[in-house]
Amino acid sequence: MMPLGTLDVTPALERVDLLATPTAAALENWSEADSVGVAPIDADLADTAAFCAAYAVPLEASANCVVLSGKREGQVRMAACLVLATTRADVNGVARRWLDVRKISFASMDDAVEMTGMEYGGITPIGLPSDWPILVDSRVVEQPAIVIGSGVRRSKIVLPGAAIAQYPGVHVIDGLANSA
Repeated sequence: MMPLGTLDVTPALERVDLLATPTAAALENWSEADSVGVAPIDADLADTAAFCAAYAVPLEASANCVVLSGKREGQVRMAACLVLATTRADVNGVARRWLDVRKISFASMDDAVEMTGMEYGGITPIGLPSDWPILVDSRVVEQPAIVIGSGVRRSKIVLPGAAIAQYPGVHVIDGLANSA
């Protein structure tokens, strides 16, 4: 498994106890699952800045997943964005236009948790509802290794950036994020 910082990374499918149920189920059916590792962490250190500092993971190797809710003509469209921790998703510009919605916002914590079956602060693209598009900034894919949520706060997933581009429902978009 790909080492990153001080994380103790093991093959994710050997430690499904460290994954949210939808994440584990999605990995079992994904062709790239062998390149995915998981590492236990202190759940109190799951937020990006604290996590990176505690586990010596560079911010540019950490990617954040946010759940978006857009609306057009009364129809709600859900999606996710995955961007590097050194950037911020262009939600009101690129994401809104890509989803073809008039209004867009971050989904509420309660809605995000209920709709994903994952813990807030641990939401990951792997295991999201299959009808949600997953918008990924091209800079994420360019990283040799990235750390993302595992669906729970007590662990993180490590995988090659290029692997996430192969996940079902992913759309790699240049300029999805701006420098923070």
